[in-house]
Amino acid sequence: MSYFDAASSAPLHPVARQALLASLDEGWADPARLYREGRRARLLLDAAREAVAEAVGCRVDELVFTSSGTQAVHTGIAGAVAGRRRVGRHLIVSAVEHSSVLHSAEVFAAGGGEVSEVPVGRQGAVDPSVFAAALRTDTALACLQSANHEVGTVQPVEAVAEACRAVEVPLLVDAAQSLGWGTVGGDWSLLTASAHKWGGPAGVGVLVVRKGVRFAVRGPADERESGRAAGFENIPAIVAAAASLRAVRAEAAQEGVRLRELTARIRARVPELVPDVEVVGDPEQRLPGIVTFSCLYVDGETLLHELDREEFSVSSGSSCTSSTLTPSHVLKAMGVLSEGNVRVSLPMGTAEADVERFLEVLPGAVRGVREKLGAPVPRTARQEDALVVDALGKLCPLPVIELAKVIGDVPVGGTVRVLADDEAARLDIPAWCAMRGQEYVGEEPADQGSAYVVRRVA
Repeated sequence: MSYFDAASSAPLHPVARQALLASLDEGWADPARLYREGRRARLLLDAAREAVAEAVGCRVDELVFTSSGTQAVHTGIAGAVAGRRRVGRHLIVSAVEHSSVLHSAEVFAAGGGEVSEVPVGRQGAVDPSVFAAALRTDTALACLQSANHEVGTVQPVEAVAEACRAVEVPLLVDAAQSLGWGTVGGDWSLLTASAHKWGGPAGVGVLVVRKGVRFAVRGPADERESGRAAGFENIPAIVAAAASLRAVRAEAAQEGVRLRELTARIRARVPELVPDVEVVGDPEQRLPGIVTFSCLYVDGETLLHELDREEFSVSSGSSCTSSTLTPSHVLKAMGVLSEGNVRVSLPMGTAEADVERFLEVLPGAVRGVREKLGAPVPRTARQEDALVVDALGKLCPLPVIELAKVIGDVPVGGTVRVLADDEAARLDIPAWCAMRGQEYVGEEPADQGSAYVVRRVA
């Protein structure tokens, strides 16, 4: 089995396993106690904190351990906006932040705050000048991920941090995907991370709050972890997280070059092997191990099942499945195709042979799914010199399949009106037009669903 979903959770690093087992015998006691067992536990906790602080590039007393990366984000955002409530009630996030950030923003807005969402370009990065323009005198906090979890695009954190610092607005950086690869540059104010993303055990998050940042803990206070993370510290897991972070950092430079070559190979060869594919994300400014592509006329969930049968574990950035009709917010913000999306995220140590076998298997898997999802002959009618395709009640990718089947029957300059009530069509039809060189005229109201108008260019 080839595990290609490290962006969701990296396999436990061998060093983490060794440290975890060793510290189970030494780190079980209460580190707040003064007796021998407590002192031993405290030494382990302090050493782990020092190791992670060194990797982050912060002071030891600025870093606390939480129960998860998500908890670190929730605590960091809530504490920062509460600490600056006299400044204002305005929060800035990028459109492609992790759901933990966006959920915190939703809670903030529900409580009377105002949230501004900074858009991204087609490759998934914010424009620093656009981000800077969103900053206001009443901005309490700005949030920007260091790198995107779905497409791997690295964000211009240093430039955004400089803009935030110029107007004295703290910047929270979600570094979950990138911390294992290196220190996050820039004059940021808060940082969060999650150990299971770099090969540590799940259940360990990191929250860093720089000295001088106003921060007010929300909820009941706890004497542990500077009052910012309630509950007994999981010392064995924390020790394992610190040990694995140090280990992956030692391997990062060499392994990063190797994985970057493998993902570049996938980026280049997938469009050659599979027709009608869009590779998304920045080709240069990206994490070493992540590559994402979308296949026209393919249901992402079905394709993932087919690849799983071929013993490849991958994920999809698209949520357009039978269980939910909402496309990935990241792909939607980028304006790229969401249907048939596959994210390959290679863990450290991935063998070149496994990547080659994936490239051998993928074309057949896509072809098989396309055959299974072959759309029935669409019902069409002429209406005001336009061809009308009725795709009401059909889920993605069927509306796009039916559009593709009839576009050749339309004279150059003529239009097609696709009637669809699937939410994903709003994203996928314009993306199909961009890929196929056709003109997307726009969306029109219809008695049922919406009408998406496409003009044939060639």
